[in-house]
Amino acid sequence: MNLKVVLKIVGRVITMEAIVMLIPALVALFYGESLEPFIITIVLMLFLGVVLASINATKEFFIREGFFTVGLIWLATGFFGALPFYFSGYFPTFMDCLFESCSGFTTTGSSILTNIEALPKGILFWRSLTHWLGGMGVLVLATALIPTIGIRTKYLTQAESPGPVFSKLVPKQAQTSKILYTIYCFLTVAEAVCLKIAGMPWYDSFIHAFGTAGTGGFSNMNASVGAYDSMAIDMIISIFILLFSINFAMYFLLLTRRFKEVLKSDELRFFLSVVFIATAVVCFNIRPLYADWTETFRYAFFQVCSIISTTGFSTTDWLYWPQICQMIFILLMFCGACAGSTGGGMKCSRILVIFRTIRREIHHIIHPRSVEVIKLDGKVVEEKTINSILTFACCYVMVILAGAIVVSLDGFGFSESFTAALTCVSNIGPGLGAFGPAGNFATLSGFSKGFLSFCMIIGRLEIFPILVLLSPSAWHRS
Repeated sequence: MNLKVVLKIVGRVITMEAIVMLIPALVALFYGESLEPFIITIVLMLFLGVVLASINATKEFFIREGFFTVGLIWLATGFFGALPFYFSGYFPTFMDCLFESCSGFTTTGSSILTNIEALPKGILFWRSLTHWLGGMGVLVLATALIPTIGIRTKYLTQAESPGPVFSKLVPKQAQTSKILYTIYCFLTVAEAVCLKIAGMPWYDSFIHAFGTAGTGGFSNMNASVGAYDSMAIDMIISIFILLFSINFAMYFLLLTRRFKEVLKSDELRFFLSVVFIATAVVCFNIRPLYADWTETFRYAFFQVCSIISTTGFSTTDWLYWPQICQMIFILLMFCGACAGSTGGGMKCSRILVIFRTIRREIHHIIHPRSVEVIKLDGKVVEEKTINSILTFACCYVMVILAGAIVVSLDGFGFSESFTAALTCVSNIGPGLGAFGPAGNFATLSGFSKGFLSFCMIIGRLEIFPILVLLSPSAWHRS
């Protein structure tokens, strides 16, 4: 393990995070609020970042270093992102600050806050900005700086990128990162403008645009999006949630006029089909609760989009809906958005491959001598990739069960414990019971908050980078 180059990269990312933190500091200055939480944090981060970035290191950097670096960076990012919350004095303990920071960067959206509107605007802006930074990936943004070290940046983005298969849009990874962030910024600004036109103040518009872009779900309102009680705002956010839940490679294909490849996307068709079917079923079941079909569709479509995208915004407390709706939402939590998007969950492409693997095994039992390959988007999926997906699914469930056991130690029942762990690992936000859309995670013990914070990072990095970080053999230099 080339630990020096790992620390050097970590130092650069910490420095970048400190510079980005100047944005919420300016927001605090604009609203006449205290700059102390940001100034103290920025000074500490710049000092440590510069020290680490100045380490002399060789350019030996491979996949092991890539996974190790990504895991360490996300742990460091969550820790330092918590410092402004801690120095603000609005959070009871540092573990609460860490939980909120990890929830932000991993785009989970779970919160320990009981009165969000009481916080300063600068702190709330940083809280939502963490969604935007974590949505596309901290290292996707950092690859514009890292090439100066002379390492293979593909190993970093490969470890951070969501989905079973990593691919670059163009030969150079730095150029791919610029393309992704250009699309990301354009969609974010477009949503903010649309929300402003629909009646939101500029500040609120960017807060919710950050939450939508990162599919995170932090709002500056206690009642989330429901506080605005506007069908126009609900529909705008719903549509943009879907746009951010689609593989960003699709937008690149559209820009390069490769429309046939977009239409051939099995994952995209599966994702949109699931949204359509889930919305129809939920509409049918909640119809008696609302005045007409228009209002029924408004609430059903928003919540389906919010859950499958793992955004976690809410316009109503859907715990009062029929049980079948809650079961559908739990299934959507497992499914998640598309690979290569800002959404969480297992990803639709993995679910598709698992379904097709099951179908192949059944067919093989009936016809033992048959040979059948699994395809996705018309391309053969390698057996190595299939095994990796199945391993991932097993690890995914095991982490959720471990989280549920930890939460149950605080005295919560099965449904609350299981969905609390599920929502953190899948980076969604709300669960059931006390952790539902109208609840929060404030009642958990410090140990449970710390463990669920770790689960959020595991889920965001799709397990393996953190497992590499915890492996003793990864620390050996060989």
